[in-house]
Amino acid sequence: MKKLCLFAGSVLFSTWSMAQNPLSVHVLNLENGLPSPEVNVTLEEQKNGKWVQISQAKTNEQGRITALFPENQKFKNTTYKVTFKTGEWFNKHNKKTFFPEVPVMFQTDGSVNHYHIPLLLSPYGYSTYRGN
Repeated sequence: MKKLCLFAGSVLFSTWSMAQNPLSVHVLNLENGLPSPEVNVTLEEQKNGKWVQISQAKTNEQGRITALFPENQKFKNTTYKVTFKTGEWFNKHNKKTFFPEVPVMFQTDGSVNHYHIPLLLSPYGYSTYRGN
């Protein structure tokens, strides 16, 4: 019962945290269907034609970063880039990969309050989409 309560509390906190922060990510390993913890992820904003890093974090045990956007900045209608450092992650797990990084560029338009970027990952391929 205690574990169930802890799990339910964790899910509720994740849901609340995602609702508060405008950007979250999730990484799943397609080889085994499991989350990918400890993936380094950076967030950059395009300013005057250049990429400026504004945040960095690692995925948790569930393969998630529920609040990637910095709390002290305004989420703008602009172009952002999330870069998943996949080569580092595969190297830690003694696996080769063709993709050392997976950059995902996206534009925000204010039509939704929260953007979610999932990454489905394997050593020689990946897929991403606009989640919710």
